[in-house]
Amino acid sequence: MTRRRLGHALAALVGLAAMAGPVQAQCRLALALALDVSGSVNWQEYRLQIDGLANALEHPEVQQAIFVMPGEPVAIGVYEWSGPAYQRELVAWTELNGPADLAAVTGRLRGVDRYGSDPSTAIGAAMAFGGRFLRNAPECYRQVIDISGDGKSNTGPHPKEIELSWDVTINALVVGGELIDPGELRHVGIGELQAYFRAFVIRGPEAFVETAMGFREFEDAMIRKLKRELQVLSLSDAKE
Repeated sequence: MTRRRLGHALAALVGLAAMAGPVQAQCRLALALALDVSGSVNWQEYRLQIDGLANALEHPEVQQAIFVMPGEPVAIGVYEWSGPAYQRELVAWTELNGPADLAAVTGRLRGVDRYGSDPSTAIGAAMAFGGRFLRNAPECYRQVIDISGDGKSNTGPHPKEIELSWDVTINALVVGGELIDPGELRHVGIGELQAYFRAFVIRGPEAFVETAMGFREFEDAMIRKLKRELQVLSLSDAKE
């Protein structure tokens, strides 16, 4: 990190502290993880998604990023979504102050069973629910919603119509089609889907789209995404 970038980052942190006033938030990130369970997701893919998230949270590098700042924890909440009226909380907001808290979250995920849900895909409604879900989160410096999905919205409000608080960031994990043939490197519609999420879903400072080439790659993509979202300023990264 250059001295100029370090200076900008420190200035931003000072600004956040000033805005927080006399009572400052101790939580550094409230992360709402929203999982697509629409009709295009079969039972096996559902388990790959739910268990993949649990495994990703337990990845050593992800755990290191979660616990890197004792006293300024990360808070996590998880919900699944499909049609306009279907959003189900899987994990209530939990501050991750230590390994026991993380184990409680991953244990809850692995114990989840699939319910019947609307088979349609309402990304806008999932985003709006995420905004409401964040109102119950601990007070944190940053608020992020992650929308995982394998298709475009086809019902409910269009994602571009959803207005959230100015300081909420929305990132996305796009799941592409499985390989047409095991020997091919081509995937179905992934470029178009990435473009759709970039244009209409993600928003906020440094928002980004991560990609999984099928649900079998969901766990690895989630690890990459979490590591990126959990990055914090480290003075030791400064370079002369």
